Amino acid sequence: MARICSISGKRPARGSIIWRSGKAKKKGGIGTHVTAITKRWFRPNLQRVKVQLPNGEIKHLRVAASVIKKGLVTKAPRRNWKKDGAEVAE
Repeated sequence: MARICSISGKRPARGSIIWRSGKAKKKGGIGTHVTAITKRWFRPNLQRVKVQLPNGEIKHLRVAASVIKKGLVTKAPRRNWKKDGAEVAE
């Protein structure tokens, strides 16, 4: 399954880890130097959420956490019905 947000379209992006050694000049050193560059991936923080779509349909979607925080998705209401034969005895 692709790591893509269903709403914002966020997807993994390539980047680098840059290793530096030395002491900064303003801290009394002779300057920092890059000693290694390693490739890495920045992956979106995807969550599987039960979402209520505008037409009233309820679906599970993979959505980025930032989208949930912004309120761009409407979470489905919790169900309030009981299974058959599971009524509370009074």
